[in-house]
Amino acid sequence: MKELIEIQSSLVAPKDKKNTFGNYTYRSAEQILESVKPLLKKHNCTLTISDDLVQLGDRFYVKATATIRNSAGETESTTAFAREQESKKGCDEAQITGAASSYARKYALGGLLAIDDNKDPDTMDNREEGKKATANPLAPATPVTEKPVVSEGNDLWTKALAYCRRNNCGAEALRKWYSISDADVVIMNKVLSESI
Repeated sequence: MKELIEIQSSLVAPKDKKNTFGNYTYRSAEQILESVKPLLKKHNCTLTISDDLVQLGDRFYVKATATIRNSAGETESTTAFAREQESKKGCDEAQITGAASSYARKYALGGLLAIDDNKDPDTMDNREEGKKATANPLAPATPVTEKPVVSEGNDLWTKALAYCRRNNCGAEALRKWYSISDADVVIMNKVLSESI
C-alpha cells in the first residue's frame, strides 16, 4: 500500500510527554493519532483501532489491532498485546484495563506507522543513561550470578516480548541471557506470531 509508505516516511510523532518520576520522555497513543490525522486526510486513508481480550495460559491480554485502509479498500494491520496488572495503586479495574488498552494501542500504532522506539523507556532500562550499552539490552542493572527468569506475568515478560519484536526473533533467543521454561517459550512465541 503506497499510501502507508508515504505516511510512514512523513509522520513526525515526537515524545512530548514527560514522566517526572522516571525522568524520561514518551509519546502517547493520543499524540500519535493527533500527528497522523493530517496525513491520513492528505492520502484519503482511514485508521481504526480495535481491542480484544485474549487468554494465553491463565492470563488475559488486551490485543490491540491498528488497521489503515486506503480509498481502494486495501488494508494493512498490526497487532500488539498488553497484560493487565492484577492491581495498581489508585486505579479501579476499569482504569487498569484502560491502561493496558492504551499501552497495546500505542505499540500497535508504532508498528503500523514504523515509529522507532529503540530508546523508549518502556523497552529498556534508562536509569544509567549515557553509559555504554551492554550486549544485552534486557540485562539487569546490577550483575547477577544466575540467569534472571522470564516467565509469563513477571516484570521481564513485556520487555522480552518487545525485544523479540524489535529483533524479529523467537523467544528461544532469550535463553542466551535468561532462564525461560519451554512452556513460556511456547506462549511467548504464540503471542509474537499473533502480532505479525
